[in-house]
Order: sequence, then C-alpha cells, then structure tokens
Amino acid sequence: MCEVLKISPKTYYKYRYVKDKDYQMYKLIRRVFKQSLNTYGYRRITDELNERSHQVNHKKVARIMHKYGLRPSYLKTEKLTNQYSKDNIRPDLLLRKFNQKGWVTDVTYLIFSNKHAYLSTILDLETRKVVAYQISKHNDNQLVMDTLNKAIRKTKDLNGLIIHSDQGFQYLSYEYKTVCESRGILISMSRKGTPLDNAVIESFHSLLKKETLYNNDIKSLTEYIAFVHKWLRFYNTERRKTKK
Repeated sequence: MCEVLKISPKTYYKYRYVKDKDYQMYKLIRRVFKQSLNTYGYRRITDELNERSHQVNHKKVARIMHKYGLRPSYLKTEKLTNQYSKDNIRPDLLLRKFNQKGWVTDVTYLIFSNKHAYLSTILDLETRKVVAYQISKHNDNQLVMDTLNKAIRKTKDLNGLIIHSDQGFQYLSYEYKTVCESRGILISMSRKGTPLDNAVIESFHSLLKKETLYNNDIKSLTEYIAFVHKWLRFYNTERRKTKK
C-alpha cells in the first residue's frame, strides 16, 4: 500500500487514524447548503447556523466551504479549480484483485423512452452487497456525495477502507476527496478508459438492467425506477450471489 501511494510506512500510520476536525461542522454546513438548493454563500449559511444555535464565525464557514468545494451553483467556476481537479486523480489500489476488503462505486444511466435518471451505487467487495445507492435526475456531485454519506453513516470502521471508482468528474471533486480522507478512506481509481479496472460494479449495473428493464413489461421511467428500488432490496436480502 505504501509503495503504491509512494509514502513511508511511518507517514501512513501517522495519518491513517487522524480525523478531520472540520468534518462535523462540514455536515452542518452542507445540510444548510442543500436546504438552500445550493444557493447560499458563506454569509447566509453563517447566519442560518447561528440562528440554529450553532455559533460559528463566518471566516470558519468560508474556509470549510472552500476546503470541501461547496459553492453556489450559479457562480461560474474556473476550469477544474474549486469544484474538480485532475490533481485529485489517485492510483489504482485494487489492481483488479476484487476479492479483498473494499468498496467499488460508479454512476450509471437509467433510460426509458428518451427519459433518464442516474443511479449511483457503492458495492462491498467482500459481501457483494449494496452498501448504499441513490437515484437522481441529475448526474452531479451531489448524487455521488449523497451515496457516499449514506455509506459512511452505515459503516463503523472506515479506517484504511479502499473505495474504488473511475475518474469521473464527481470523484475528482474536492468534496469527495476531503470527505474520504477525513474518514480514513483510501481513494482508488481506474486508469482512464479502462473499464475492466472497475469490472465488479460495471457487471453489477449490467445485471441490474438485465433483470429489471429487460425482464419486465415497463411502461414508464417512474415504473422502471420503482423496479430498480425493488430489485436492489431483493438483491441484498434474497438473491443468491455467485462465487467470486
């Protein structure tokens, strides 16, 4: 692991269990930010938090929002700065060894009759069960972050856990990077244009579509999404898993 990350064992163990002191405040800030439909800047969020008895300085709110990449959606962003950065690309820690402890994640389309939604899924490599998923009409950073935060809430021990994805823009966001690192999660990424590096989640999404969209007489996107919810519950609780 240290060889792949190009760090010394001493550095790895020094920071492996370090918790980000800003994480709890970030969750409060993000809640207000989402409730404002991604429109509030740091001043309005500070006022809102203070009214809710969370006394905090506006400079601290601004610093945390910048750190996690929370920015009102109507503001223009520079190329790949505040929101996303190619500097956030991480090496492949799985190396196609899919029988180890860790999570794999991806976003896929749910398309029916020229209408579409997006499914974000996190799958556990050991159990092959869905840790968390989220469906949205928008393929954006919030979709991935909602899925990640669901998975985090369900999991007690995250230190040293690998989460593997492709190099999609959502996984290159500062918010994704900072939340993972603050919880001790190790980010791993497929090589660009190499879907086999993330074959487990790719196969899972293919199976989901085959057993929902192609296996039922679906009349609308709403009905399709309902089948997906039902199938995911069935997959986690009843469906037999093939040997890895």
